[in-house]
Amino acid sequence: MQDRFETRKPLWRRLLRALLIAIAVFILASWLTVLLLRFVPPATSAFMLERRVGTALHGEHDFHLRYRWVPWPKIAPVAPLAMIASEDQKFPFHHGFDVQAIQSAIDEADQGERLRGASTISQQTAKNLFLWNGRSFVRKGIEAWFTVLIEATWSKRRILEVYANIAELGDGVYGVEAASQAYFGVHAAQLNLHEAALLAAVLPIRGACTPAALPFMCSAARHGSNGRWLNWAAFRTCSIRIRRGRGSRYIAITDDRVRLGLHRR
Repeated sequence: MQDRFETRKPLWRRLLRALLIAIAVFILASWLTVLLLRFVPPATSAFMLERRVGTALHGEHDFHLRYRWVPWPKIAPVAPLAMIASEDQKFPFHHGFDVQAIQSAIDEADQGERLRGASTISQQTAKNLFLWNGRSFVRKGIEAWFTVLIEATWSKRRILEVYANIAELGDGVYGVEAASQAYFGVHAAQLNLHEAALLAAVLPIRGACTPAALPFMCSAARHGSNGRWLNWAAFRTCSIRIRRGRGSRYIAITDDRVRLGLHRR
């Protein structure tokens, strides 16, 4: 009995072992979840669950969350392109993080300006899908981890597909299908260039306005938030390409014709 007690491992070693196991389980579970969602549409998101819980706690019994997943072929090509133009114009080029935008935001904060966001579409997809709202180093660290997993596991088109389906486009309105029906009375596949641009313009100020109110209520807020107006001339005729190895990924629009895919040489 005495020998067994003496050979027992110290407490700090047992705690360290438990911590390492917990980290390994988290890494494996998070990667398997991201891998599964590469093929399976998410039934909900962390932001949607947080919104549901918040309304229940505040007694908002008349709240109705709108969300309906639609696959890529049933989304008008102009919708994801408008989101790129509004939110993350370097999306085809980066690997999840816009280092230049992050550095610029840090420099502006050092000069006394308000700290602004520099999240990419990949980061926002990770945040909306897996995390809670708010700002903290812990949340940012977990967000960075999921961003790396998403960029390593999903294609660029899959990231855009998921983001377009779970992005908040109004109070309780999530995804282009729900937003298209709520604001324009059409399906996501029927969105025109103007409607897609209005939806994309809501993204940086989500919850503050809707596309219908955008021209009247949100122009000042839209300009003051980050100054990134959609450049209509550039939006109507633009071509964004990324070259990797023998292939060339491209997102291109000329007038109302849009292509997104991988071109092999």
